[in-house]
Amino acid sequence: MPRFIFTANYSVDAIKGMLAKPSDRAAATRALVEAAGGKLVDYYATTGPKDFLMIVDTDDVTDLLAGIMAAGATGVMSNAETIRAFSSDELTSIQKKAQKLAAAYHAPGH
Repeated sequence: MPRFIFTANYSVDAIKGMLAKPSDRAAATRALVEAAGGKLVDYYATTGPKDFLMIVDTDDVTDLLAGIMAAGATGVMSNAETIRAFSSDELTSIQKKAQKLAAAYHAPGH
């Protein structure tokens, strides 16, 4: 199943809500991801330019994007990014495909 890494920032209202009523954000996120047909692999609060990161497995990235839109419509996050992640085994397979394709490509001027 394809894996995606999603990062974003919490909005001011989301942070206010967390302070007013602390809650397990991974559990809330898991419910949404599963409702969209995916699996939440892990959820982290992060330091740096983004406030949180989640790792999601889903067969259909449009399901993940629909879930992100549903959460985003509540105003809880901004600066969202979704990245497709590839395992080491997947990368090895990609390298083998690229090796076969390399003979079909000629750089400009060659």
